[in-house]
Amino acid sequence: MIHRQIADWDDAYANGPNIPGGDRWPAAWVEPARAYREEMAEAGRAQLGIAYGEAERHAYDLFLPAIAATGLVVFVHGGYWMRFDRSLWSHLAKGCVESGFAVAMPSYSLCPDVRIADITGQVGRAIEHAAGTVPGPIFLTGHSAGGHLASRMVCANSPLPAAVRERIRNVVSISGVHDLRPLMRLAMNETLRVDAAEAAAESPALLEPLPGTRICCWVGAGERAEFIRQNALLANVWTGLGAETAIVEEPDRHHFNVIDGLADPSHALTRTLLTG
Repeated sequence: MIHRQIADWDDAYANGPNIPGGDRWPAAWVEPARAYREEMAEAGRAQLGIAYGEAERHAYDLFLPAIAATGLVVFVHGGYWMRFDRSLWSHLAKGCVESGFAVAMPSYSLCPDVRIADITGQVGRAIEHAAGTVPGPIFLTGHSAGGHLASRMVCANSPLPAAVRERIRNVVSISGVHDLRPLMRLAMNETLRVDAAEAAAESPALLEPLPGTRICCWVGAGERAEFIRQNALLANVWTGLGAETAIVEEPDRHHFNVIDGLADPSHALTRTLLTG
């Protein structure tokens, strides 16, 4: 019999301090993202800073394949809903772009200026705007907090209009935080301000999936135990609610390099996302 109890909640959700060389990130993403953005802009295949709302951060970058797009992929960045923007992740569009898909990468307002529920609505508006630009099926993915937000889009109380929901073929939540209740125990909640009501309304694991939802919960096998648990949690719950689910624990990957496969059109992460 194995008994488990979390004694240090902040450490349970702390990634950088628990990864050898973890202080390399996010700086390690800056140059590849910049180089890819410049390459695509020079080729006339990047539309940068497309506004989907009135606030400064209400914009997304759109990267286009060399031929007519087969459909739309949306990548939602992480950072615990309180850090970063779309500019750090541009290179991760490469795998899907080279597979023939347009890729939208939105920014959104950050906590504490807004609540997580507000961010959910903003991401929904960004996806709706991009969907009006690129026809065809839609594939959603996101990392960490972005995994939560991508999953939120296919909950029964999704902010997306019905016409957009019907186009979603697949979701891959990468290292997603699917149950927000543990965050109320963390010091970062001074910034996030999650309370019991918001956790109940914004946790995909506590909500029902839309009919026909297909989702893969993907995590690095070397991640913190809480991220591995959160990954399995959503798939297990939604399997019981009629969704088609899958769980992947990718070997030799931690929280920061688990997303690298998206830059490679032949990587299993990219291929899994584009299934459907």
